Amino acid sequence: MSEQYDFESKEVTWEVDGITVYGTLTRPTDRGPYPGVIFIAGSGPTDRDWCSPLLPGTNGSAQLLADALTRKGFMTLRYDKRAAGPHAWENVPRLIGKMSMQSHVDELSGAVDTLISHVNVDPTCVYVLTNSEGALHALNYQLQATSWRFKGLILTGAPGRPVGQVARSQVLAQAALLPNGDVLMKHYDACIAAFVAEKPVVPDAVLPEGMQTFLRSLTISANLPFARELWLLNPADLIAKVPEPILVVIGKKDIQVDWKADGGALKTATAKHGNVIFVYPENADHLLKYDGRPREKLVAAEVGARYNAEGRVLDSDALTAILDWLTEQSQKYFELNRF
Repeated sequence: MSEQYDFESKEVTWEVDGITVYGTLTRPTDRGPYPGVIFIAGSGPTDRDWCSPLLPGTNGSAQLLADALTRKGFMTLRYDKRAAGPHAWENVPRLIGKMSMQSHVDELSGAVDTLISHVNVDPTCVYVLTNSEGALHALNYQLQATSWRFKGLILTGAPGRPVGQVARSQVLAQAALLPNGDVLMKHYDACIAAFVAEKPVVPDAVLPEGMQTFLRSLTISANLPFARELWLLNPADLIAKVPEPILVVIGKKDIQVDWKADGGALKTATAKHGNVIFVYPENADHLLKYDGRPREKLVAAEVGARYNAEGRVLDSDALTAILDWLTEQSQKYFELNRF
């Protein structure tokens, strides 16, 4: 697998409930069929390249990963969720009240059908590579699948606790830096309790504007019922039921999920599986980019603004872990096909 393949990219589409999903397919130009990898992006308007209009930069980790994997002989497919990418604004009005955990599984199902039907992919050797929230959609898909399943799953930056708990830990870390942090957390918790109980969320004026905006966003019609389902779902409960091989990669410079708390919860849930590997690269951030600064120097807002800055590169340890795991899982395939 030291060989480097030339590759080509092309746009592909499929329909979900009458709305077009747009994706990018990459494949080596040398020969096939190839093993495949489907990418799933993280939360919010994160697009197929793992970039977001809420953050500066277009140097997306998913594109970097897809290029690296394809040069090693894998075919990849990454896609924009219907509420992400350049078509988001035209799609969102049509998605009001229809966004749910199931709708994300339906988008992924379309990606699966698109990839495994391609003449150059081996449908018996296809994996999924997720980031952050994307892990939940892959796990949900795998638990629902009957006729076709992923051969293995790669979960990067994956939460191991319910998203509501992860979000609270992030808010708590920020509130701890403020003189009235305990008061802010009291109001925040009250809003979340109302949200979970399906009651109106009315943020107190004492809360920072950014926090008020976030809390209001949970209950806007375009985000429901998805936001409430996501908030309460426990990833550890899902991963415990998936029998296929899994690689979990959480960087120690990830300040959105915690490699100890979230990695520990996932590790406990899969303790009896025997086929789940955990890798915690020392210098990988949430999007698997290299960050050599001490963790205690990382500030959430500043880190997010640098996620996709030009010139930033994938963390070599994270990339090696992913390539090595895929190579090992696909070894018999590559030997049989003389890769």
